[in-house]
Amino acid sequence: MPLPLPGRRTAALAMVILCAATPVRAGPAEAAPAPVAKADRVLVLKGARKLMLLSHGRTLRAYRVALGRTPEGHKQHQGDGRTPEGSYRLDWRNPDSRYHRSIHISYPAPEDRARARRLGVSPGGDIMIHGLPNGRGWIGAAHAGYDWTDGCIAVTNAEMDEIWALVDNGTPIEIRP
Repeated sequence: MPLPLPGRRTAALAMVILCAATPVRAGPAEAAPAPVAKADRVLVLKGARKLMLLSHGRTLRAYRVALGRTPEGHKQHQGDGRTPEGSYRLDWRNPDSRYHRSIHISYPAPEDRARARRLGVSPGGDIMIHGLPNGRGWIGAAHAGYDWTDGCIAVTNAEMDEIWALVDNGTPIEIRP
């Protein structure tokens, strides 16, 4: 004589017990995260107040930024408060910056120097991507609510740490209006 079939409640209870007794194994979703690729290009959109780290045309990270206190237009001379526009390189870094950490932008380029010479002024320099002033990291993302630098590109300290890790010296940077 065949055994009687269990009712729905009994079958559901058996499934719960079976699932609870089955050991859980780590699947692919629980594996260690793959290392993030390094950026091969940095793009800054001044009008959008945005800095993007790109790798093979794909955006790795994007950040809100603060710019020079007079951000419209290309930097003309030292002290004008403008952030330069054009193609440059990130050529060296300062781990002991007054602004958490900083990465130097290769401004002025030869054409910037020639323009300043024609105008009879200094082109300026020391244009950086940097964090917040030392001791003021608590300001956080609120810093991007207005343009406060002398022509640099500012991010939060945590964002600067991330950029520092993802961008190598020699990486091209394009700064667009």
